[in-house]
Amino acid sequence: MATKTSINVNFTEKELVILGSSYAGEMKKGVFGVMHYYMPRLGALSMHCSANYGADGDTTILFGLSGTGKTTLSSDPKRQLIGDDEHVWSDDNVFNIEGGCYAKCDALSRDKEPDIYDAVRFGAVVENTKFHPDENRARTINYDDLSLTQNTRVCYPLEHIRSVKLPAIGGHPKNVIFLTFDAFGVLPPVSRLTPEQAMYHFISGYTSKVAGTEMGIVEPIPTFSACFGEAFLPLHPYVYAEMLAEKCEKFNSKVWIINTGFVRGKAGVGHRMSLT
Repeated sequence: MATKTSINVNFTEKELVILGSSYAGEMKKGVFGVMHYYMPRLGALSMHCSANYGADGDTTILFGLSGTGKTTLSSDPKRQLIGDDEHVWSDDNVFNIEGGCYAKCDALSRDKEPDIYDAVRFGAVVENTKFHPDENRARTINYDDLSLTQNTRVCYPLEHIRSVKLPAIGGHPKNVIFLTFDAFGVLPPVSRLTPEQAMYHFISGYTSKVAGTEMGIVEPIPTFSACFGEAFLPLHPYVYAEMLAEKCEKFNSKVWIINTGFVRGKAGVGHRMSLT
């Protein structure tokens, strides 16, 4: 093995074995990999995306790897949240398969992300964070303390979000958005994609690994992850890409790519796009 960490799924025995990791996200991602195997066999597309629902009844899904803004952008106070990370697009609708959210919480504040901040209450789970040492703020989480890891997380049920859609189901998406953290100032902020461009970007899955998403990442590193979630795909990426293309054409969904990384220069030179 190349690392000390191993996450294995045995479909025959229906077992998920996690070794060498204290990251609770491996459990949800392990089950997500199982869904990526079974859903396409039923004609449904499993997706590494967030989803929300507008006042006009329009559904939007947002694909993206960790750190690209799926959770933040889907938790829009003007729209109802369906889910922040794992969904299935069937012949009838888009539905959430988690029942909760697992959000990054480094530097979390009510000013920047009020819905997520207020969702951390009784019934939520906070991972790898510390409390403020000040006695006047006892039992208050210090979201700025990243001494344990930059990948601090909060886990909470969908019911903790003020603007949530329950049951967590939406119609066929009007807009499909690919979120990409471009750390090198190459991509424009927003692009409308043709069907051919959409398939190219979905298969390539370009983004940048940034600090706080994986162990050992301290500087942005360009990476490519098929379908914006290659690590979770037990089948060939073309299976999911072809299903996405068919559904976008059938339901007339517009496809966009949004750069949530840096514009007008690379990291350290330009500025990052604001997610709020």
